[in-house]
Order: sequence, then structure tokens, then C-alpha cells
Amino acid sequence: MKNIFVDGYNVINSWSELKKIKECSYEAARKELIEKLSNYAAYKNHKVFIVFDAHLVSKSTEKEERISDNIIVVFTKEGETADAFIEKTVNNIGRKIEVCVVTSDSLEQQVVFQRGATRMSSIEFYHEVKNVESKIKSKIERKYSEKRFTLEDTIQKEILEKLEKIRRSN
Repeated sequence: MKNIFVDGYNVINSWSELKKIKECSYEAARKELIEKLSNYAAYKNHKVFIVFDAHLVSKSTEKEERISDNIIVVFTKEGETADAFIEKTVNNIGRKIEVCVVTSDSLEQQVVFQRGATRMSSIEFYHEVKNVESKIKSKIERKYSEKRFTLEDTIQKEILEKLEKIRRSN
């Protein structure tokens, strides 16, 4: 299973739809990002760690919340940036398992690459997530259209013939 570390605020500030939501509420933007990445992670069978900075929040301790089997949200502790958390974690696991880091911070990309991870910009990741959303939508539409029933499929033939007779007589 591929592990993806996402710099949450970097992505929110890079994706125009999330940026608009952020203008009203950071909380709403975080929730929207988590929702989008939950669908993505489930479809791709990846484990996604969404890391948010809490380094400016006084007395904040690191918090990890498991949203599902595939989504883990991390709020860093006071004084620790998302970049520092991701670097530390990738340093420990980057050469043992498949890891990708999503950030548009070029220095961060270089550091995690040196530690064994692949990297992807926030915009590249946006296009990948949108592609997966499109595939999910197509799959749902296909399933829905396969399950559609017409009146002819649901009633007995004799009743259908009587209804047709009534329709033609009017």
C-alpha cells in the first residue's frame, strides 16, 4: 500500500476551490480536503496522511485522528511545522515502504526525495484527485444505469397489455 503524506495547508492554498472555502472558514476547507482525499484513498487503496500545521497554536500537542483505514489526519505540536513532521516521518520510513509527499514547497520536495520518497506538487495531485473523482462518478453512473428498470420490467405481461389497450383507446 502506497503511503501519501499531504501538506494540508499547502494543498488548501493551491487548490482554487479549497482556497475559496478557506476565505470563509479554515475548518470547512479542512473538512472538504479530508472528504475529497477519503474518496481518493479508498479508490486507489492508498494510505493518506493529511498533515496540518499547529506550530503557531500555543500549548498544542500533536494530535492524530484516524478518519478511516485509509485516512489519518495529523495536527502537529506547537513549534513543529507540517514540513518538519513529514521530513521526520519520511526519514524513518522512506526507504522501507513506498512513500509520496504532496507539497509545492520545492525545498521540502528535495529533502523528502533525498530521504527516499517520491514527490508530487499540489497542482499535480489536484489533477490526479480530479481524475479519480471522474472515474468514481462514471462508475456510479454505470451502476445506476444498469439497475434502472422500466415499467415493462416490473409488471406482469397481461397487465402491461391491458394498459397498452387502454392507452390506445384514448
